Amino acid sequence: MLYRESGQFKSTYGQDQQIFPILQDRIAMVALLVAAFVAVPIFGDQYWLAAIITPFLILSLAALGLNILTGYAGQLSLGTAAFMAIGAFMAYNAMLRIPHMPVLGAFAIGGLSAAAVGFVFGLPSLRIKGLYLAVATLACQFFVLWLINRVGWFSNHSSSGVITAQRMVIFGYEFVSPAAKYLLTLGVVAAMALAAKNLMRSETGRAFMAVRDMDVAAAVVGIPIMRTKLLAFAISSFYCGVAGALYAFCYLGTVEPEAFTLDLSFRVLFMIIIGGVGSILGSFLGAAFITLFPILLNFASKGLEGVLGIELDHAMVSNTEAIIFGGLIIFFLIAEPNGLARMWQIAKEKLRLWPFPH
Repeated sequence: MLYRESGQFKSTYGQDQQIFPILQDRIAMVALLVAAFVAVPIFGDQYWLAAIITPFLILSLAALGLNILTGYAGQLSLGTAAFMAIGAFMAYNAMLRIPHMPVLGAFAIGGLSAAAVGFVFGLPSLRIKGLYLAVATLACQFFVLWLINRVGWFSNHSSSGVITAQRMVIFGYEFVSPAAKYLLTLGVVAAMALAAKNLMRSETGRAFMAVRDMDVAAAVVGIPIMRTKLLAFAISSFYCGVAGALYAFCYLGTVEPEAFTLDLSFRVLFMIIIGGVGSILGSFLGAAFITLFPILLNFASKGLEGVLGIELDHAMVSNTEAIIFGGLIIFFLIAEPNGLARMWQIAKEKLRLWPFPH
């Protein structure tokens, strides 16, 4: 009874086209943002802010970028980590080589650089699709990491290849503490998530979904296939590039190629599979699940050790985690292809009809 839209009338087109047309959704979103911006920095300890919540937000942004490409535009990609690496290294070089470069400007340059590379590697999508396109983007993953390791300009000719990220200063305030880095990350992620939500409701977003559902029919009705696919690659890569810059500056504190391996690309792919393909919310739910599940499994193993009185092997716990991940991916692909986001939507629909049966 708390989640009903009865009596909430809309008298203008603007009210009818709101992102959150139901009052309860708007109240819940405002409460969530207030809690994220105010309560979490006050009550969260340094470990949770630095090691859990900040990487969760960054990986959510990367998953959102991949979801724009794969979930909304229907183009498979396995090069997410490569675009993140481009964003991180180009943001570092922008701050290093351009005098008085603001940190947000450097993040934007990193995103635009990743968008340019994504545009180039999106060209094969004009001729191939499906698994063949995924293999083509996989080539981007290996090529980008090889180029960063071989060309010393990217790492400022560092002998180790690991370089310390520059100080982040905005309007004279330096973001050093975990709470400050969390707030910077949260602000960027919230703004870009809102932009993505509006993009998917625009003409461009509808063109993405038309190409995803049937590109031949989309071409027949006048949608430019080439421009739409390349634009999807560019926007997706921009999001991944900004996520990579945040990953290096706000989470790791270093810029290194080993942080952007193929394993990271698969982790982001698993996030959108579990969270929900073609869903903004699914990107966040999948990232939350992938980030929090190892921690919950670790707590469960320690509790089991206390009950049984034996010490569990760390390798066994790690292998159990991988097995459960694989099983969940298979489950979602078969039982609920739209992931956790669809399950949340079904729960909301049942709440709107409760206590009546459905």
